[in-house]
Amino acid sequence: MQRLPITERPDWRSKAEEYGFNFHTLYGEPYWSEDAYYRFTLPQVEYLEDVTAELHQMCLQAAERVIASEQLLDKFRIPKHVRDFVRESWHNRQPSLYSRLDLAWGGSGDAKLLENNADTPTSLYEAAFFQWIWLEDQMAAGQLPAGSDQFNSLQEKLIDRFRQLQQHSGFNSLHLSCCQHSSEDRATVQYLQDCASEAGLPNEFLYIDDIGLGEKGQFTDLQDQVISNLFKLYPWEFMFRESFSMKLADAGVRWLEPAWKSIISNKAILPLLWEMFPGHPNLLPAWFSEDNPPLPEKYVIKPLFSREGSNIRIIDQGREIASADGPYGEEGTIIQQYHPLPEFDGNHTVIGSWLIDDQPAGIGLREDKQLITQDLSRFYPHCFTG
Repeated sequence: MQRLPITERPDWRSKAEEYGFNFHTLYGEPYWSEDAYYRFTLPQVEYLEDVTAELHQMCLQAAERVIASEQLLDKFRIPKHVRDFVRESWHNRQPSLYSRLDLAWGGSGDAKLLENNADTPTSLYEAAFFQWIWLEDQMAAGQLPAGSDQFNSLQEKLIDRFRQLQQHSGFNSLHLSCCQHSSEDRATVQYLQDCASEAGLPNEFLYIDDIGLGEKGQFTDLQDQVISNLFKLYPWEFMFRESFSMKLADAGVRWLEPAWKSIISNKAILPLLWEMFPGHPNLLPAWFSEDNPPLPEKYVIKPLFSREGSNIRIIDQGREIASADGPYGEEGTIIQQYHPLPEFDGNHTVIGSWLIDDQPAGIGLREDKQLITQDLSRFYPHCFTG
C-alpha cells in the first residue's frame, strides 16, 4: 500500500459539477483530492475482501446475541418500546442494502476494525462512482501502470441488489429520504435513486420532514400515497426517539436499512465483539465504560451513537491528546484500545470497506492531518496492480 503523487485531471472540477458532485469542495477546502492516490497489490485487496467478509459475519453473530438479551439491549440503549420491532426485523430477516466497515491498515500486519457504519454510511457516491471515473480517465491518460484496476464493484452490486429486492423481496416501488441541508446526504440518496432506476425499480424522493402520518397510522408522502418501502438516510437511534416511533411496528413499512441495523451500527458492538471473539487479530480490545474496566495506557472514548468522528476523545496516560466536538455522548460510551492509523506523508489514513448486503464490494480512503477522521477529511482514489 503506497501513497503516490499523480497529476490531477485538468477538467475534474467541471466533470464533478457535470455529474452532480457538488460537495467536492467544502468550506473552501478540498474534500475530493486527486493530487495523489493509494496503490495496492492484488493480494492486499484480496486480504481486505476476506477480512471484511469475516468481520461482517461476526457482527451478525453479535446481533443474534443482542436480540436474545434484554441486558444487552439495555447496554445498546435500544428503547423498550421498539424492542419487539427490532426483534421482528431480525427474526423475519428483513433485507439490508449496504454498510461500511472502517479499518485501520497500512498494507501489512493485521487490519483492525475501528467501527461499523451499518445504518447510514456516506461517501458512497465518491467511492462507487467518481473514483471509478478517475481510474478510467487516468488510465486513458497513461498516468497509471498498465493493467491497473480498482477494488470497486459497488455500482454493479447496488444495481443487482435493487433488482433482487424488487424480484424476491416484494419491493415494487421505493421511497428514499434524507434530512434537508446536507448536500452530501442528498447526493448519496440521488445516487441510490439512479441505481434503483437502472435496476428498473420505480422510486421517489422526499425529505424526512415531509413524511406524513395517515389516518390509519401509515406513513405517507406529499401526494398522500402510502409509503410501503422506504430507504432513509436517517439514523435509527434518532427515529426511535421521535414521537412517531410508537407507530413504527404498525406502519407496514419495509425499511432500508432494517431496524436490526440499529444493533450492528452501534459502537456497543465493539466491546461485545471483543467479548465474543477475544484476541481476534482484526479486533481491538474494547469495553463498556459503565463497567469501569482497567484502562490501557492509550485509549479512545467513543459515544455509542457517534458519527463522523463526533465526540471522540483520545487519551494518552490520562491526558487528552485529541478530541472532536459534537452532539453525542449522553447515551453512554465505550472504550477502545488506541491503534494508530497508518501515516503517509503526514496524513492519517482510514480505509472504508463497503458491503452490498453481505458481499464485500470495494473501498474508499479518507485521510486527515489530525488523528480523528471527521466529515471534512479528504477522500483519495485508489487502484491496485497485480
